[in-house]
Amino acid sequence: MKRILIIDDDLNMRETIRDILSGEKYEIMIASDGSEGITLHKQQAFDLIITDIIMPDMDGIEVIIELKKNHPGTKIIAISGGGYYFADDYLETARALGADKVIEKPFENKELIETVHHLIGI
Repeated sequence: MKRILIIDDDLNMRETIRDILSGEKYEIMIASDGSEGITLHKQQAFDLIITDIIMPDMDGIEVIIELKKNHPGTKIIAISGGGYYFADDYLETARALGADKVIEKPFENKELIETVHHLIGI
């Protein structure tokens, strides 16, 4: 079974993404910030990381840099609504740093499911 880690500081977003993917036969875990996500990935590798970009403590950009440095084969989807600036700026930075796919919030359930299937299969 493919394993997915969702990293987002917003509880509602973590639960929404988990609910969207729960019927897709993946094992899903959640982390409330980048540091927790990196720690979980070190303990048990995931096939896919879905990370928010704008988070306190360790943001998604730092997560991407850390993962690509130490776990270059890990697939990453970066998501962002933009915060104070435009989401495109954050997502373009995430793409440049190695995110396999970027998705702007709000997104359609179908878009997320199709992206996950494309990156890691079912």
